[in-house]
Amino acid sequence: MENKSPDECLDCRTCCTRLEKVGVAFGVNQVLKDINLHIHCGQLTAIIGPNGAGKTTLFRAILGEVPFTGEIHNDLSHAQKPHDLIIGYVPQRLEYDATSPVSVLDLFAAALSARPVWTGQSGATIRAARSALDMVEAGQLLRARLGTLSGGQLQRVLLALALTPVPDLLLLDEPVSGVDPSGIDLFYRMVSDLRRRHHLAILLVSHDCAVVARHADRMLFLNRSILSDGKPADVLGSDIVIKTFGRVIIPEAAACARSSQEDGL
Repeated sequence: MENKSPDECLDCRTCCTRLEKVGVAFGVNQVLKDINLHIHCGQLTAIIGPNGAGKTTLFRAILGEVPFTGEIHNDLSHAQKPHDLIIGYVPQRLEYDATSPVSVLDLFAAALSARPVWTGQSGATIRAARSALDMVEAGQLLRARLGTLSGGQLQRVLLALALTPVPDLLLLDEPVSGVDPSGIDLFYRMVSDLRRRHHLAILLVSHDCAVVARHADRMLFLNRSILSDGKPADVLGSDIVIKTFGRVIIPEAAACARSSQEDGL
């Protein structure tokens, strides 16, 4: 990853989101403790961990949905007027009535406009929705009814919505939950490409360790605290991860290793 030029830093407005000694407790239950994390623009960070490790709670703290101790703030790369951190969020699933006539455009209109959906959509809303959907190769879904979408198509729509406007930090909470296997790698490749094109800082929770490792710059193993942090191959090879998940083989890395052995390297 190339370093950003000063102009690029100015364009994206922020270069680092910092979590310092962040903790979350529900009564006597300490869900997160001493989370220290710097999330940089242009970096795709995958978060793995067992069920109940606090991954979704971490996102809720960043979103301001649960009280937390410590600090969460963004640092500007140059002397500029501070701004509120713009966060995009894609949940595991969207709860909705699949039999309702709500369309993808209606969903965007509800999020982007103050006017009631039944009064119609403005030209600006339609253009913004189409532009966002085109970013995730889903422009053809603009007027599709939500109930007709596949799991992968719906997640693309939610990703497009999270990119409107383009955020400083994009949070993806198990975004391929309910997506068929053929669409999982496609989704991750799309997210990786968006990270590069828009220099996004992305935090992605995933159980697909081997697949996401091929696209992530960095991986965290979280179990109430961050217990391992580094390159995906290093984290997946750490004792704590092997003890939790067993050995995880990254397919492309395995193929390279076999090729090297066959070549006598």
